[in-house]
Amino acid sequence: MEVAVIVGVGARRGLGAAIARKFAEQGLHCVIVGRTEQRLMKVADEIQASGGSCSTYAADATSGNDMAGAMDQAGEHGTVCAVIFNVGNNQPIAFDDLEADQFEMFWRVCTLAGFHTAKAALPVLEQSGGSLLFTGASASLRGRPGFAHFGSAKSALRILAQALAKDYGPRGVHVGHVVVDGAINGEMLRTRFAEYLEQLGEEGALEPDSIAEAFWQLHNQPRNCWTFELDVRPYKESW
Repeated sequence: MEVAVIVGVGARRGLGAAIARKFAEQGLHCVIVGRTEQRLMKVADEIQASGGSCSTYAADATSGNDMAGAMDQAGEHGTVCAVIFNVGNNQPIAFDDLEADQFEMFWRVCTLAGFHTAKAALPVLEQSGGSLLFTGASASLRGRPGFAHFGSAKSALRILAQALAKDYGPRGVHVGHVVVDGAINGEMLRTRFAEYLEQLGEEGALEPDSIAEAFWQLHNQPRNCWTFELDVRPYKESW
């Protein structure tokens, strides 16, 4: 059985969960990885209730040992052919108020975790000829006031992904990077920034299931026509 590993799954109405649902709908067994077992179980139960195959692995993506363990468990279910790195967090912090430990924390979560995921995944994907896909953001491409910590971490992740694409593409691994440009209509935005979501209006935010479709299409590209980077945004997003 083909297996997809989705690293960075939290809320049921988040992007990680949407990617897992999409890959499970296509017949893959999904191993969903996140920090909170209770949240993972809710996503897994939903996928299984819809006829999909899913298991959980609670882990800290900033730990190389945890990521190696996740890949070992995934291999017990079949051939790992897709690994999606969706770990990240974001909050505005004025540079005047930014502390060194906060700056390092964002780097660890957004960049170091991507490194550990890649180190664990690439030897397996090289055997299967699979894909390693990273979730990026508009901050991967440009800096903004109040987001120096986030932008520096996400842009570093993008360069890591690009280096891996050039290194492992000739070895048969499709490495891709998806720039998510805009607000995501998920649980975090609905809960913490409901007023902002309302201001965006109808179709002003990206839907997690629509982004997940882009990941699936990227994974399924033929080997003679691989895309490294694609960007997705609402039609009314200013860019």
